Amino acid sequence: MAERTVTIASASGLHARPAAIFSKAAGEQPATVTIEKAGGNAVQASSILMLMTLGAGHGDEVTLKAEGDGADESVAALAELLEKDLDAEE
Repeated sequence: MAERTVTIASASGLHARPAAIFSKAAGEQPATVTIEKAGGNAVQASSILMLMTLGAGHGDEVTLKAEGDGADESVAALAELLEKDLDAEE
């Protein structure tokens, strides 16, 4: 299992546009990826509805976990997204 903790850079957190971009990217990964805030439940990273339940805001730390083929690559790609301000992405 691959695992990485990252800080959310988007000004609006993991809501609206950033959540849509992130969930789409998660769905394209070869591995199954979950995301969780400390003390919270892990949710499917590819589900925009589940992402909204996290309540992850700007500056919050979240942990990505992946299992299966390409787990390390999937976590790295999604962590890189979270470390960008997705509100500013075109």
